[in-house]
Parts: sequence; C-alpha cells; structure tokens
Amino acid sequence: MEGSEKIYQPIDCDYYDRLEAWATMHTICLLVFRDENGEEQTVSGRIEDLYALNKVEYLRMDNGLLIRLDQLLSVNGTPLPGAC
Repeated sequence: MEGSEKIYQPIDCDYYDRLEAWATMHTICLLVFRDENGEEQTVSGRIEDLYALNKVEYLRMDNGLLIRLDQLLSVNGTPLPGAC
C-alpha cells in the first residue's frame, strides 16, 4: 500500500475509554468501519485488545480482525465523535 497509507487521526479520548470498557466487560459489539478500500463493513464480536503501533491505534477483535481506530464509524450504534 505504498503511498496509500493515510495519516492516522486520533479518535476522541472519551470514545477510546468506552472501547476499553467494552473490551474489559467482554461485551459483544457491533462495529461499523471502513476497510482499506474505503468500503463500509460491519462485524460483530468481542474487542480483545486495544493497542498502538508506530503511533497508530488499533483494535483487535476476538476473530483476529485488526481495525485502525480512525476507520471506525460506529460501535454498538454509537457513532464516533471528532478527534481527541
């Protein structure tokens, strides 16, 4: 994906806290996000981990799916607000 990587935009801090709470409580979540092609995708499952790598924050689902946090559109029907 040379040249196609977009600059990471940190998500809202309160929303990140909400993601951590869902992960800690092992809540089954419905996530809507944009994939690497810009297509809207929906997935259901538990959030296994939240972590940063090279200044980009990621979410790992229990099925192994990795999602950049700035690609999220909504979780459990709650849309992402502006950046932190």
